[in-house]
Amino acid sequence: MNKVSHLIDFVSVTDPNRVLKINLTVQLIHHICSQQGLISITTTALLKSLHPPPCPSLVDCKEASGIQLSTLYLSLLLLAVGLGGTRPCVMNYAADQVDMSKSSVESRTWNFFNWYYFSLGFARLTAVTVVVYVQDNVSWGWGLGIPTITMAAAFIVFLSGSPLYKKVKPGGSPLVRVIQVIFAAIRKRKAVAPEDPSLLYQNQELDSAISVHGRLLHTPQFKWLDKAAVVKNGEAAYPSPPDLWKLATVHRVEELKSFLRLLPVWAAGILLVTANSHSNSFNTQQARTMDRHLSSSFQIPPASMSFFGIVTVIIGLALYERLFVPFARRFTKNSAGITYLQRMGIGLLFNILSSVVAALVEKKRRKVAENHNLVDNPKAIVPISVFWLVPQLSLHGMTEVFMVVGQLEFLYDQSPESMRSIALGLFWIANSAGNYLGTLMVSLIHQYTGHKNNWLPDRNLNKGKLDYYYWLVTGIQAVNFVYFVICSWCYSYKPLEEVVEEDSEEDGADRNGKIELTTAEKV
Repeated sequence: MNKVSHLIDFVSVTDPNRVLKINLTVQLIHHICSQQGLISITTTALLKSLHPPPCPSLVDCKEASGIQLSTLYLSLLLLAVGLGGTRPCVMNYAADQVDMSKSSVESRTWNFFNWYYFSLGFARLTAVTVVVYVQDNVSWGWGLGIPTITMAAAFIVFLSGSPLYKKVKPGGSPLVRVIQVIFAAIRKRKAVAPEDPSLLYQNQELDSAISVHGRLLHTPQFKWLDKAAVVKNGEAAYPSPPDLWKLATVHRVEELKSFLRLLPVWAAGILLVTANSHSNSFNTQQARTMDRHLSSSFQIPPASMSFFGIVTVIIGLALYERLFVPFARRFTKNSAGITYLQRMGIGLLFNILSSVVAALVEKKRRKVAENHNLVDNPKAIVPISVFWLVPQLSLHGMTEVFMVVGQLEFLYDQSPESMRSIALGLFWIANSAGNYLGTLMVSLIHQYTGHKNNWLPDRNLNKGKLDYYYWLVTGIQAVNFVYFVICSWCYSYKPLEEVVEEDSEEDGADRNGKIELTTAEKV
């Protein structure tokens, strides 16, 4: 174990400036992977040899060859590698550019995460309108080429602004600190933690690089880990730094505790993604069979129906920020209006309602198809307006306003400041896990509902039972909501001792840099 600890120490004690350069280089590699993935997937659309021929009849379509599928999968793999390295860091890096300390956030008239997701909504809106229109009416080559060109231009803009960015130097690997705390606790498993937590080892100078916005205070949960901070046999002798594999500070122990506490709440987001993993695909299939005319000469592209959900997100975030928060603040006295967990819970309820409405609308759509004898015609347009899909899409948008943005806020705020990139990485891990579970669920439905009575047929949605799928999703989300409520009831927000610098005048003299200690615990 000593050899392992020395090796990890060597990696974690690397010069911060060198680590920063390595991080920037790694991010550059990830971007290159993303860009190459977009170029490759655009090439598959441009070259006829890399994609199967069109099949407008949806009958006896020629499947993609092995080479065509391999090229597509390689493109998607490059995109996944690139996005996997950049997505967890983008939001955290953006937050580093503003003061995200508790005192600053409470005095601010705007919420960083609301406006970040609000801005993201406009990018998504462009994708489902302009880009989808180009794909449907010009070519897939241009439809995929536009995002490729835009991505390259965005990266150039990002690099050009690099000298202006605030770059936070790394304070060591948080994963190493987690392992050190666990090792120290195991080594001292027979030790007895003192009743008075102030007797546990603390070293503000040692923790200064990883507690810029405040020092974590002791909490009574996971008491077994407190043994890592029990001082024995002169381990904390000054001025020599302690062996962190044998003795951990309270702040480092609380880093691990904070991370462990948020995991059960984070897990609720996995089933949320599972429930919605195929909603866009099914909505597009439904829209393709419905009357999409806005006028005699213009039809809404099926893939553009998500426009209504995204518009709901944009409008909903603006109303949440400017109307809901000031109104709720009067009653709750909470600077954010409601807590993160309350916001997430409301979002889960919106998602359940969205699934219920989706099931009822699909039942009506299929009933209309049956009444007009269109069940056996996969290309038939069912005489029902596509705008019947708008309520469920709007409710899904409200789910994002409350649950998704609330989850991002929760993970950022409740994770230790040195582990925020990892916490936001968990958000994307939940998305990945949820999509895999959603795919598994659809595969099981295909397998167990049979060939003739398949709920989700590949070619003819009119012969399926998509509403049954939505009812199944509703049941899963109801169970998930109960689980979330239990986790929220048991959750304790992290206590933080924050250092606040104030500028004030006393007796006509300027006093800069006054230090005030506050306990920042959100309830």
